[in-house]
Amino acid sequence: MNKTELTEKLAAKTGMSKAAAKRAVDALFSTAPREGIIASAVSKGDRVQITGFGTFERRNRKKRTGRNPQTGAAIDIPAAKYPAFMAGKSLKDRIQK
Repeated sequence: MNKTELTEKLAAKTGMSKAAAKRAVDALFSTAPREGIIASAVSKGDRVQITGFGTFERRNRKKRTGRNPQTGAAIDIPAAKYPAFMAGKSLKDRIQK
């Protein structure tokens, strides 16, 4: 399912107009600065927990040494922050059915 399909399903399920549903989806999931609620919170280091569905959070990866696959030379991989999602119990249970 892509963003357009999600918007259409939200509009059909709630009786919202497609324009209102698109604004709602954008308000939650947009990655543009100051637009998406989830991305904004996670980028600040906050956890976004939707009970039963899952948790979005920012994780930190430590600096490490890797290998260049072409030459085999050791390279330093810098520390990084990355987004992570952990599925909630209800979502996991629903997928198992």
